[in-house]
Amino acid sequence: MSWKIQIFKAKTKLKHVRYWLEAKVSFAMLGALRLLPMKSAMTLNAKLLQFIGPYLPRHKMVIENLTQAFPEKDSAEIKKIARGMWRNIGRLISEYIFLDQLFDYDPDTDKVGLVEVEGEDIFRRLHAEGKPCIFFTGHVGNFELLPICAATYGLEVTALFRPPNNPYIAERLLASRTTEMGHLVPSKAGAAWGLARALDNGQSVGVLVDQKFARGIVSEFFGRPVRTNPLLPKLARQFNVPVYPARCIRLPGGRFRLILEEELVLPRDDNNEVDVAQSAQMLNDVVERWVRETPEQWMWLHRRWISKTENLNK
Repeated sequence: MSWKIQIFKAKTKLKHVRYWLEAKVSFAMLGALRLLPMKSAMTLNAKLLQFIGPYLPRHKMVIENLTQAFPEKDSAEIKKIARGMWRNIGRLISEYIFLDQLFDYDPDTDKVGLVEVEGEDIFRRLHAEGKPCIFFTGHVGNFELLPICAATYGLEVTALFRPPNNPYIAERLLASRTTEMGHLVPSKAGAAWGLARALDNGQSVGVLVDQKFARGIVSEFFGRPVRTNPLLPKLARQFNVPVYPARCIRLPGGRFRLILEEELVLPRDDNNEVDVAQSAQMLNDVVERWVRETPEQWMWLHRRWISKTENLNK
Protein backbone atom coordinates (compact mmCIF):
# COMPACT_ATOMS: atom_id res chain seq x y z
CA MET A 1 0.00 0.00 0.00
CA SER A 2 1.48 3.34 -1.05
CA TRP A 3 1.98 6.14 1.45
CA LYS A 4 -0.53 8.29 -0.43
CA ILE A 5 -3.28 5.69 0.08
CA GLN A 6 -2.34 5.38 3.76
CA ILE A 7 -2.57 9.15 4.20
CA PHE A 8 -5.92 9.24 2.40
CA LYS A 9 -7.34 6.49 4.64
CA ALA A 10 -6.03 8.21 7.76
CA LYS A 11 -7.63 11.52 6.72
CA THR A 12 -10.91 9.75 5.98
CA LYS A 13 -10.89 8.08 9.38
CA LEU A 14 -10.13 11.38 11.11
CA LYS A 15 -12.98 13.04 9.22
CA HIS A 16 -15.44 10.39 10.41
CA VAL A 17 -14.19 10.79 13.98
CA ARG A 18 -14.68 14.56 13.70
CA TYR A 19 -18.17 14.04 12.27
CA TRP A 20 -19.03 11.66 15.12
CA LEU A 21 -17.81 14.11 17.76
CA GLU A 22 -19.64 17.03 16.12
CA ALA A 23 -22.84 14.99 16.03
CA LYS A 24 -22.54 13.95 19.67
CA VAL A 25 -21.99 17.56 20.79
CA SER A 26 -24.88 18.78 18.61
CA PHE A 27 -27.26 16.11 19.89
CA ALA A 28 -26.28 16.87 23.50
CA MET A 29 -26.94 20.58 23.01
CA LEU A 30 -30.30 19.93 21.36
CA GLY A 31 -31.17 17.49 24.14
CA ALA A 32 -30.45 20.18 26.71
CA LEU A 33 -32.62 22.67 24.83
CA ARG A 34 -35.44 20.14 24.77
CA LEU A 35 -35.56 20.27 28.58
CA LEU A 36 -36.50 23.95 28.44
CA PRO A 37 -39.88 25.46 27.56
CA MET A 38 -40.14 26.06 23.81
CA LYS A 39 -39.99 29.86 23.91
CA SER A 40 -37.09 29.89 26.37
CA ALA A 41 -35.08 27.37 24.34
CA MET A 42 -35.48 29.29 21.09
CA THR A 43 -34.65 32.64 22.70
CA LEU A 44 -31.60 31.21 24.45
CA ASN A 45 -30.21 29.60 21.30
CA ALA A 46 -30.84 32.74 19.24
CA LYS A 47 -28.88 34.87 21.73
CA LEU A 48 -26.13 32.24 21.91
CA LEU A 49 -25.60 32.11 18.14
CA GLN A 50 -25.83 35.90 17.87
CA PHE A 51 -22.96 36.12 20.38
CA ILE A 52 -20.64 33.36 19.14
CA GLY A 53 -21.42 33.62 15.39
CA PRO A 54 -19.10 36.59 14.73
CA TYR A 55 -16.21 34.60 16.23
CA LEU A 56 -16.71 31.57 13.99
CA PRO A 57 -14.52 31.08 10.87
CA ARG A 58 -17.59 31.15 8.62
CA HIS A 59 -18.37 34.73 9.71
CA LYS A 60 -15.77 36.07 7.31
CA MET A 61 -17.71 34.55 4.41
CA VAL A 62 -20.92 36.11 5.77
CA ILE A 63 -19.39 39.60 5.77
CA GLU A 64 -17.91 39.11 2.29
CA ASN A 65 -21.24 37.98 0.87
CA LEU A 66 -23.17 40.83 2.47
CA THR A 67 -20.63 43.38 1.26
CA GLN A 68 -20.91 42.06 -2.30
CA ALA A 69 -24.71 42.03 -2.20
CA PHE A 70 -25.11 45.45 -0.58
CA PRO A 71 -22.22 47.70 -1.66
CA GLU A 72 -24.33 50.72 -0.70
CA LYS A 73 -24.45 49.71 3.00
CA ASP A 74 -21.75 50.77 5.45
CA SER A 75 -19.84 48.47 7.79
CA ALA A 76 -22.20 49.02 10.71
CA GLU A 77 -25.25 48.01 8.66
CA ILE A 78 -23.46 44.92 7.32
CA LYS A 79 -22.48 43.81 10.83
CA LYS A 80 -26.03 44.37 12.09
CA ILE A 81 -27.48 42.15 9.33
CA ALA A 82 -24.82 39.50 10.06
CA ARG A 83 -25.74 39.43 13.76
CA GLY A 84 -29.40 39.12 12.79
CA MET A 85 -28.57 36.21 10.51
CA TRP A 86 -26.80 34.34 13.32
CA ARG A 87 -29.81 34.99 15.55
CA ASN A 88 -32.08 33.59 12.84
CA ILE A 89 -29.93 30.46 12.54
CA GLY A 90 -29.95 29.99 16.30
CA ARG A 91 -33.73 30.05 16.35
CA LEU A 92 -33.93 27.75 13.31
CA ILE A 93 -31.74 25.11 14.96
CA SER A 94 -33.80 25.06 18.13
CA GLU A 95 -37.08 25.10 16.18
CA TYR A 96 -36.29 21.67 14.73
CA ILE A 97 -36.93 20.27 18.20
CA PHE A 98 -40.34 21.89 18.53
CA LEU A 99 -41.77 21.65 15.01
CA ASP A 100 -44.80 19.74 16.24
CA GLN A 101 -45.58 22.51 18.77
CA LEU A 102 -44.48 25.40 16.59
CA PHE A 103 -46.95 24.95 13.77
CA ASP A 104 -50.24 25.78 15.48
CA TYR A 105 -52.16 27.11 12.49
CA ASP A 106 -55.67 25.81 11.99
CA PRO A 107 -57.29 26.99 8.73
CA ASP A 108 -60.75 26.20 10.06
CA THR A 109 -60.64 28.61 13.02
CA ASP A 110 -59.98 32.31 13.57
CA LYS A 111 -57.69 31.64 16.52
CA VAL A 112 -54.48 33.69 16.39
CA GLY A 113 -51.37 31.60 17.07
CA LEU A 114 -47.68 31.58 16.21
CA VAL A 115 -48.33 31.05 12.49
CA GLU A 116 -50.39 33.09 10.07
CA VAL A 117 -50.90 32.33 6.38
CA GLU A 118 -51.10 34.73 3.46
CA GLY A 119 -52.43 33.13 0.30
CA GLU A 120 -54.86 30.77 1.98
CA ASP A 121 -57.23 31.07 -0.97
CA ILE A 122 -54.47 29.77 -3.26
CA PHE A 123 -53.87 26.75 -1.02
CA ARG A 124 -57.59 25.95 -1.01
CA ARG A 125 -57.86 26.40 -4.77
CA LEU A 126 -54.93 24.06 -5.43
CA HIS A 127 -56.45 21.46 -3.14
CA ALA A 128 -59.82 21.72 -4.91
CA GLU A 129 -58.19 21.40 -8.34
CA GLY A 130 -56.25 18.33 -7.26
CA LYS A 131 -53.52 18.85 -9.87
CA PRO A 132 -49.75 18.67 -9.30
CA CYS A 133 -47.65 21.82 -9.16
CA ILE A 134 -44.17 22.95 -8.16
CA PHE A 135 -43.57 25.08 -5.08
CA PHE A 136 -40.24 26.83 -4.68
CA THR A 137 -38.67 28.74 -1.84
CA GLY A 138 -35.35 29.91 -0.45
CA HIS A 139 -33.53 29.64 2.86
CA VAL A 140 -35.57 32.47 4.36
CA GLY A 141 -37.00 32.49 7.90
CA ASN A 142 -38.05 28.98 8.92
CA PHE A 143 -38.55 27.48 5.45
CA GLU A 144 -39.18 24.08 7.08
CA LEU A 145 -42.71 25.17 8.01
CA LEU A 146 -43.84 25.45 4.39
CA PRO A 147 -44.35 21.71 3.63
CA ILE A 148 -46.19 21.34 6.94
CA CYS A 149 -48.49 24.19 5.93
CA ALA A 150 -49.17 22.58 2.56
CA ALA A 151 -50.09 19.33 4.30
CA THR A 152 -52.53 21.25 6.50
CA TYR A 153 -54.48 22.06 3.32
CA GLY A 154 -54.36 18.46 2.12
CA LEU A 155 -51.57 19.01 -0.40
CA GLU A 156 -49.09 16.15 -0.66
CA VAL A 157 -45.67 17.63 -1.41
CA THR A 158 -42.46 15.74 -2.15
CA ALA A 159 -39.61 18.07 -1.17
CA LEU A 160 -36.00 18.06 -2.33
CA PHE A 161 -33.80 17.73 0.75
CA ARG A 162 -30.08 18.56 0.89
CA PRO A 163 -28.58 16.52 3.75
CA PRO A 164 -25.83 18.07 5.88
CA ASN A 165 -22.27 16.93 5.11
CA ASN A 166 -22.11 15.23 8.49
CA PRO A 167 -23.69 11.77 7.88
CA TYR A 168 -24.67 11.27 11.54
CA ILE A 169 -26.53 14.57 11.69
CA ALA A 170 -28.02 13.97 8.24
CA GLU A 171 -29.48 10.62 9.33
CA ARG A 172 -31.10 12.11 12.44
CA LEU A 173 -32.39 15.15 10.56
CA LEU A 174 -33.86 13.08 7.74
CA ALA A 175 -35.70 10.88 10.25
CA SER A 176 -37.22 13.85 12.09
CA ARG A 177 -38.22 15.68 8.92
CA THR A 178 -39.82 12.60 7.40
CA THR A 179 -42.27 12.30 10.27
CA GLU A 180 -43.19 16.00 10.20
CA MET A 181 -42.98 16.97 6.56
CA GLY A 182 -44.05 14.14 4.30
CA HIS A 183 -41.98 12.73 1.46
CA LEU A 184 -38.36 13.81 1.05
CA VAL A 185 -35.89 13.25 -1.78
CA PRO A 186 -32.21 13.61 -0.77
CA SER A 187 -30.33 16.01 -3.05
CA LYS A 188 -27.90 13.64 -4.75
CA ALA A 189 -27.60 11.60 -7.92
CA GLY A 190 -31.08 10.47 -8.92
CA ALA A 191 -32.91 13.28 -7.09
CA ALA A 192 -34.36 14.59 -10.35
CA TRP A 193 -35.88 11.18 -11.03
CA GLY A 194 -37.51 11.16 -7.60
CA LEU A 195 -39.20 14.52 -8.19
CA ALA A 196 -40.17 13.56 -11.74
CA ARG A 197 -41.75 10.36 -10.46
CA ALA A 198 -43.76 12.32 -7.90
CA LEU A 199 -45.08 14.71 -10.57
CA ASP A 200 -45.85 11.79 -12.85
CA ASN A 201 -47.92 10.27 -10.01
CA GLY A 202 -49.91 13.46 -9.63
CA GLN A 203 -48.09 14.74 -6.52
CA SER A 204 -46.71 18.24 -6.05
CA VAL A 205 -43.03 18.90 -5.37
CA GLY A 206 -41.08 21.53 -3.44
CA VAL A 207 -37.63 22.84 -4.31
CA LEU A 208 -35.14 25.19 -2.66
CA VAL A 209 -33.68 27.27 -5.49
CA ASP A 210 -31.06 29.48 -3.81
CA GLN A 211 -28.15 27.05 -3.58
CA LYS A 212 -25.04 27.09 -5.74
CA PHE A 213 -25.02 24.28 -8.29
CA ALA A 214 -21.58 23.49 -9.73
CA ARG A 215 -22.98 22.50 -13.14
CA GLY A 216 -25.73 25.10 -13.13
CA ILE A 217 -26.75 27.77 -15.60
CA VAL A 218 -24.85 31.04 -15.35
CA SER A 219 -27.28 33.76 -14.29
CA GLU A 220 -27.27 36.75 -11.93
CA PHE A 221 -28.06 37.25 -8.26
CA PHE A 222 -27.67 40.71 -6.75
CA GLY A 223 -26.03 41.77 -10.00
CA ARG A 224 -23.25 39.18 -9.79
CA PRO A 225 -22.83 35.91 -11.71
CA VAL A 226 -24.03 32.69 -10.05
CA ARG A 227 -24.70 29.13 -11.13
CA THR A 228 -28.35 28.18 -10.78
CA ASN A 229 -29.76 24.66 -10.75
CA PRO A 230 -31.94 24.21 -13.88
CA LEU A 231 -33.95 21.37 -12.29
CA LEU A 232 -37.12 23.33 -11.54
CA PRO A 233 -37.60 24.89 -15.01
CA LYS A 234 -36.76 21.57 -16.63
CA LEU A 235 -39.43 19.82 -14.57
CA ALA A 236 -41.93 22.60 -15.35
CA ARG A 237 -41.18 22.22 -19.05
CA GLN A 238 -41.39 18.44 -19.04
CA PHE A 239 -44.63 18.16 -17.06
CA ASN A 240 -46.20 21.51 -17.99
CA VAL A 241 -47.21 22.22 -14.38
CA PRO A 242 -47.66 25.64 -12.71
CA VAL A 243 -44.98 27.06 -10.41
CA TYR A 244 -45.76 28.85 -7.14
CA PRO A 245 -43.36 30.94 -4.98
CA ALA A 246 -43.64 30.38 -1.21
CA ARG A 247 -41.66 31.80 1.70
CA CYS A 248 -41.59 32.22 5.45
CA ILE A 249 -41.06 35.55 7.22
CA ARG A 250 -40.26 35.85 10.90
CA LEU A 251 -42.47 38.28 12.81
CA PRO A 252 -41.96 39.90 16.22
CA GLY A 253 -42.81 37.79 19.24
CA GLY A 254 -41.53 34.54 17.75
CA ARG A 255 -44.33 34.41 15.18
CA PHE A 256 -44.27 33.56 11.46
CA ARG A 257 -46.04 34.59 8.30
CA LEU A 258 -46.16 31.94 5.57
CA ILE A 259 -46.76 33.48 2.16
CA LEU A 260 -47.91 31.62 -0.93
CA GLU A 261 -47.82 33.87 -3.99
CA GLU A 262 -49.81 33.50 -7.19
CA GLU A 263 -48.43 31.40 -10.03
CA LEU A 264 -45.12 32.54 -11.45
CA VAL A 265 -45.54 32.47 -15.23
CA LEU A 266 -42.22 31.23 -16.60
CA PRO A 267 -40.81 32.62 -19.88
CA ARG A 268 -41.39 30.59 -23.04
CA ASP A 269 -39.18 30.10 -26.08
CA ASP A 270 -40.15 30.18 -29.77
CA ASN A 271 -41.54 26.64 -29.48
CA ASN A 272 -43.78 27.73 -26.58
CA GLU A 273 -41.79 25.60 -24.15
CA VAL A 274 -40.42 26.83 -20.83
CA ASP A 275 -37.16 28.70 -21.44
CA VAL A 276 -34.83 27.12 -18.89
CA ALA A 277 -32.17 29.84 -18.81
CA GLN A 278 -34.59 32.76 -18.56
CA SER A 279 -36.65 30.90 -15.97
CA ALA A 280 -33.56 30.29 -13.84
CA GLN A 281 -32.95 34.03 -13.87
CA MET A 282 -36.58 34.71 -12.93
CA LEU A 283 -36.25 32.42 -9.90
CA ASN A 284 -33.14 34.30 -8.79
CA ASP A 285 -34.98 37.60 -9.17
CA VAL A 286 -37.81 36.40 -6.91
CA VAL A 287 -35.43 35.17 -4.21
CA GLU A 288 -33.43 38.40 -4.42
CA ARG A 289 -36.63 40.38 -3.85
CA TRP A 290 -37.34 38.29 -0.75
CA VAL A 291 -33.80 38.64 0.60
CA ARG A 292 -33.75 42.40 0.11
CA GLU A 293 -36.92 42.65 2.21
CA THR A 294 -35.50 40.64 5.14
CA PRO A 295 -31.73 40.22 4.61
CA GLU A 296 -31.12 39.07 8.18
CA GLN A 297 -33.42 36.08 7.61
CA TRP A 298 -31.41 34.59 4.71
CA MET A 299 -28.37 32.33 5.10
CA TRP A 300 -25.24 34.18 3.97
CA LEU A 301 -22.95 31.35 5.07
CA HIS A 302 -22.06 29.84 1.71
CA ARG A 303 -20.12 30.89 -1.37
CA ARG A 304 -23.07 31.62 -3.65
CA TRP A 305 -21.36 33.71 -6.31
CA ILE A 306 -18.94 32.59 -9.01
CA SER A 307 -15.35 33.49 -8.12
CA LYS A 308 -13.32 35.73 -10.42
CA THR A 309 -11.02 32.81 -11.30
CA GLU A 310 -13.85 30.42 -12.25
CA ASN A 311 -14.47 29.70 -15.90
CA LEU A 312 -17.94 30.96 -16.78
CA ASN A 313 -18.06 28.79 -19.91
CA LYS A 314 -17.49 25.41 -18.32
